[in-house]
Amino acid sequence: MADNLINTQFLPLILVGVFTLTLILHLVFYRVFYWRLGRYRHHPAEQNPQGVSVVICAHNEYHHLKESLPLILEQDYPDYEVLVVDYSSDDDTRYLLADLEEKFPHLKTISIKEELNFFSGKKFPLSIGIKSARHDLVLLTNPECKPASKDWVRLMQSAFTPKIEVVVGYGPYLRSPGLLNKLIRFDTAHIAIQYLSYALAGVPYMGVGRNLSYRKQVFYKNNGFISHYRIHSGDDNLFVNRVASKSNTAIMVDPGSHTLSDPKETLGSWITQKKKHLAASHLYRFNHKFLLGLYSFNLVLFYGLFILLLSLNWSVIPVAGIFIIRLVFQYIVFARCLKQLNERDLVPFLLFFEILLLLFNAATWISNVFYKPTRWK
Repeated sequence: MADNLINTQFLPLILVGVFTLTLILHLVFYRVFYWRLGRYRHHPAEQNPQGVSVVICAHNEYHHLKESLPLILEQDYPDYEVLVVDYSSDDDTRYLLADLEEKFPHLKTISIKEELNFFSGKKFPLSIGIKSARHDLVLLTNPECKPASKDWVRLMQSAFTPKIEVVVGYGPYLRSPGLLNKLIRFDTAHIAIQYLSYALAGVPYMGVGRNLSYRKQVFYKNNGFISHYRIHSGDDNLFVNRVASKSNTAIMVDPGSHTLSDPKETLGSWITQKKKHLAASHLYRFNHKFLLGLYSFNLVLFYGLFILLLSLNWSVIPVAGIFIIRLVFQYIVFARCLKQLNERDLVPFLLFFEILLLLFNAATWISNVFYKPTRWK
């Protein structure tokens, strides 16, 4: 009888208490991390423009390079070079590069005709490109990425100071009709909100190869990709996870500094891409995995308790009140962050996509336990 009394009277109160704690933890994350991006303003320091080496690795990327490379070569910047590492391509990439080299003297190409498996994925050709760079500042992007403006190089370079060694940028996907496009763009923006906010809070943990810059010396000082050379992915996020710190990392989110690319057009191809990106996250530093895992676990617990409390037919008012409080703060903070990233059209889908991606990421993580991609392309 006493046990039944506890179950009926006190269990819902305990669950509401835990539910309240999940709300508090969410508010802490919003205030300590995400709000930093929402209110961020970049103030470039007065300095002479530094030389920049743009490095791109390409494997059978003729069609992408034909569209993106002229935009990269026509940047409004006084001192930069573009290095394209053509890695074992058997399409018309070499002819395109030869033609562009005649028109743009600051374009340099490196051709690797044999597939050398010193590293997994694109780490070997990328290492060759970085080591061949003439300037200390190396700016990385992918063949499919187009600069959002002619100021891309200038803006990314402007975030560097004598103490800054790593600058993480944003590489959004182009807008097109359809729910899948919005879902992919929201997922990309949400990931960016996390890594950019954490960097501003002094806990940088990743960057994306679509738009990432660092000093050549930091690459040498940390032995390049040696510490994770066996991993297929990680030439961007794992490298930043190893070398970035509170004192040597900055961000750049000006819309003119973005690099734009076409998202996957089918759910299956996007799933494959997601699996590759998530495959390296288990190698992050412990404190990064703890913070990211804590947020994800708290999110699962929040929605799980919300559903459970409603199913117990307990008082709806406190449960709904807690849910609404979180939702209001979430929309305020994320709306500011999405505005920073020029993704304001995604704000109305925030709640729906958050739940959908929570389920999707869990399934993808479980799938990666049994299957790991092993090829770059």
